[in-house]
Amino acid sequence: MEVQLLENEQIDDLLTGGRVILQKKEGFRYGTDAVALAEFARVGDGESVLDIGTGGGILPILLSLKSNGTFTGIDVVPEMIDMAARSAKLNDLEDRLTFLCAEAGRLSDVFKGRRFDVVVTNPPYKKAGTGIPSKNYNAYIARHEVLCTLEDIIKDAGTLLRQGGRFYMVNRPDRLCDALELMRKYGVEPKRLRFVHADPAKAPVMLLVCGVKGAGRELIVGDPVILSGCGGTVGFMENKGLECPI
Repeated sequence: MEVQLLENEQIDDLLTGGRVILQKKEGFRYGTDAVALAEFARVGDGESVLDIGTGGGILPILLSLKSNGTFTGIDVVPEMIDMAARSAKLNDLEDRLTFLCAEAGRLSDVFKGRRFDVVVTNPPYKKAGTGIPSKNYNAYIARHEVLCTLEDIIKDAGTLLRQGGRFYMVNRPDRLCDALELMRKYGVEPKRLRFVHADPAKAPVMLLVCGVKGAGRELIVGDPVILSGCGGTVGFMENKGLECPI
């Protein structure tokens, strides 16, 4: 399948299932966090999945290998949505992957009563005004709560999930309290939590959390996940898989 390549774009092989993705040669590119989240999230056949803050569509593309369901990615940046749509075409997934330009925090108006089985998100990690801002605008808004906040995203998840639907998120450990508090506030009960380490002797660099809409209170902290190798390879302690059992 051929698509038009724009200036500063390239096609990258995802080295799994024959999938590829369009990315900028310079600027925002997906990272290990997206790979870890795609491994963690469980998506059953026929289920509907919403990715809030999809960027170039990496999560729907990777998750399409795990399920024959349908995937909708939203992002506020039209340029990223255009790239994601062309990546879907490159992978011959246009019948299963849909990308829309929309603003988190207002998605109930976009989907008008529609509900999803699964919501996934790799949100901006840093609060506005903190950290070192990137000179690249797309990278900046992907990492900082400039155009949307963590609360915007979790509020949308609580509204758009069906009862019993699942929410999967990757974030930084320093946002753990914020994430769990907001999940409960909007009716998504935290059920599973795993910490991701670049070095088993050091503090975690990421967290993976799963919540269930309307579930009872019981949070299980799973085994730590150890990143290994280069280029986003994800390894597991004691050979235990990363996918969430929920």
